[in-house]
Amino acid sequence: MPALIPVAALPGHPRLTEQALVVIAFCAEWCGTCREFRPVLERIAAADPDVLFAWADIEDDAELVGDVDVDNFPALAIFRGGKVLHFGVSLPLERVVIRLLQSVAHSASALPEVPAAVSELASRIRP
Repeated sequence: MPALIPVAALPGHPRLTEQALVVIAFCAEWCGTCREFRPVLERIAAADPDVLFAWADIEDDAELVGDVDVDNFPALAIFRGGKVLHFGVSLPLERVVIRLLQSVAHSASALPEVPAAVSELASRIRP
């Protein structure tokens, strides 16, 4: 099973539980930075099998992603149990993403202000 799954495979995924940390990378095929970021995220995902990593192409996956507005690429959304723990642009650097994951991995509180479309996505992929 690949470490980084397509976002469309998240709903109903066997590893998707209320306790699972879910990371969605919002990217676009035409974005060179995103193409460079994908193998970085693959390595991070392979090294941390407890986290469910998904790749969302904002154009190809528009039906599931909905109206999530991404200002710049790559952007990451991190969820647990339908709660949005993080949403924003990320530097496409392995150590930066790892540090971000470490900082939110033990968080139980949702972000106080989250775009409605991101909250709706979290609800749609919730187990």
